[in-house]
Amino acid sequence: MENDTPVDDGQTDDAATETETAATEPQDEAAKLAEQLAAVQQDLLYARAETQNVRRRAEKEVADAHAYAATRFARDILSVADNLGRALAALSDEQRADEAIKPLVTGLEATERELMAVFERHGITRIAAIGLPLDPNQHQAMLEIPSDKEPGTIVQEMQAGYMMKDRLLRPAMVAVAKKAE
Repeated sequence: MENDTPVDDGQTDDAATETETAATEPQDEAAKLAEQLAAVQQDLLYARAETQNVRRRAEKEVADAHAYAATRFARDILSVADNLGRALAALSDEQRADEAIKPLVTGLEATERELMAVFERHGITRIAAIGLPLDPNQHQAMLEIPSDKEPGTIVQEMQAGYMMKDRLLRPAMVAVAKKAE
């Protein structure tokens, strides 16, 4: 008897499996490559963002260095301004009118004006103090004085304070009011 049923010799299934495997391998490979591409693109975006942040920080540091390069020098020159102010304050009206020292006084006053103009050109400003409430960011309280003013109000300035743009060069040394007993 003859059997018409096809005989499975195992070759047809192997060939079909190989064909399916061959077809899915490029798809799997394409999916892996797509994932790798997405990861690389994400890394590239992060790297670009980080580079931009580093550049911005560097530009800000350079700008700050230019803006505040003279800070140390400015702090040192403040003592010159203080001494010049003290010298002028020590002169009485009578001494200022004395013809013998009038040229000296005129020179000192001109020097002080020029020094203040230089301060102004470089953004160095004097901190206001008298009559204001104590601001620990700008004032350094040295002592308390009994007064009829509101406690914490600055009643005397012992040494002027200065700012350079938005940075404190030196706090104003002040005396603040306290309740009179």
